[in-house]
Amino acid sequence: MTKETRLIKLEPFTKEDFQRLISWIDSERALIQFAGPIFSYPLTTKQLEDYVNKEGLKPKRIIDIETDKVIGHCELNFQNEYPRLSRILIGDKVYRGKGLGKHIVRLMIQRIQNKATVEKVDLRAFGWNENAVRLYKKEGFKIQHEATGQFKFHDESWTNLYMIKQI
Repeated sequence: MTKETRLIKLEPFTKEDFQRLISWIDSERALIQFAGPIFSYPLTTKQLEDYVNKEGLKPKRIIDIETDKVIGHCELNFQNEYPRLSRILIGDKVYRGKGLGKHIVRLMIQRIQNKATVEKVDLRAFGWNENAVRLYKKEGFKIQHEATGQFKFHDESWTNLYMIKQI
């Protein structure tokens, strides 16, 4: 199977996945990029136990169908005005840069549509994460400048883009 045809699937994220996710987060910056401010570094099993029980959040593990290997994490977030694609991470670095992001985004939207009738989905991304922003734009997300803000990380200020896609 080529990298263009490799497919992924989403399954519920469970306590058996905690240590794998923790191992993928090797710095405070990586944690904030992945999850925003909902966790504190270092990520712990206690934080993840609380996370999986939060109302309106549907965390998933991302699996490469060809190898049946867990390669990442994502979350379907139903806590906001529009369902949100959240906490997307291809944790296994071997799988990064292979075009899987578009498949993950499309599958997440499909799963959201299976749960609810929606006209829009949204997400947030840091402006410096150019690969992610470029992917989201290609997938039809548009930056909502009025809802874009700044996020302070130590002595840095990151642009926190708010993006919406009509579906």
